[in-house]
Amino acid sequence: MEPQPCPGSLAESFLEEELRLSAELSQLQFSESVGVIYNPLEYAWEPHRNYVTRYCQGPKEVLFLGMNPGPFGMAQTGVPFGEVSMVRDWLGIGGPVLTPSQEHPKRPVLGLECPQSEVSGARFWGFFRNLCGQPEVFFHHCFVHNLCPLLFLAPSGRNLTPAELPAKQREQLLRICDAALCRQAPQHMELLFSRCYMACRFRGRVSWLREQQGQKPSCEHVWCVGRTAMRLIWLEQRKSGKRISDEI
Repeated sequence: MEPQPCPGSLAESFLEEELRLSAELSQLQFSESVGVIYNPLEYAWEPHRNYVTRYCQGPKEVLFLGMNPGPFGMAQTGVPFGEVSMVRDWLGIGGPVLTPSQEHPKRPVLGLECPQSEVSGARFWGFFRNLCGQPEVFFHHCFVHNLCPLLFLAPSGRNLTPAELPAKQREQLLRICDAALCRQAPQHMELLFSRCYMACRFRGRVSWLREQQGQKPSCEHVWCVGRTAMRLIWLEQRKSGKRISDEI
């Protein structure tokens, strides 16, 4: 059964573009350095759809843009930076997660029953849980999305980032993902993300986002939040113990 978007204006349009992107990426061929590819938009569609329809209901000011799923995050839950306990217990997202069409024995997909935590996802969502208290406070202004929905695994089971793909394949992949984000921009992104992009965990595509600023003056800022910066923010939040949700 093919995944279907659910009714609901902006969320529906967002999901339709993701399905189109998923179909386009399924046509790509990769070298032998890539052993297995996971696409959670296929096998974890239900929790992903629940996430988008619940938290992408109206205009946003900030988009946190990640690169692609992690093996213990979105690959398990269908939610960007989707550490299992955060998705289940704080975001309140559920739904069946199926078995990928091809599964690496060292990287089984266990869905919301996965016992292993994705450290970066726990820090990311944990920071905003401590800051905002309730997810509705965060999502009133913000949304979190991955540029690329695919997880790449080496034949050994090691996680491969898009930066580790052969140059020609990497650029072909990111060209399609960029185009998907551009397609959303004229119709939906200006309504959804009017102030700034927060580019998390990668720097190579920020130049592309800056180019988009020239076409979209309403998007005032493009910021890059690397792993070190997110860790420092997280540690400072723990140290201060402040709750400043009204600053989001």
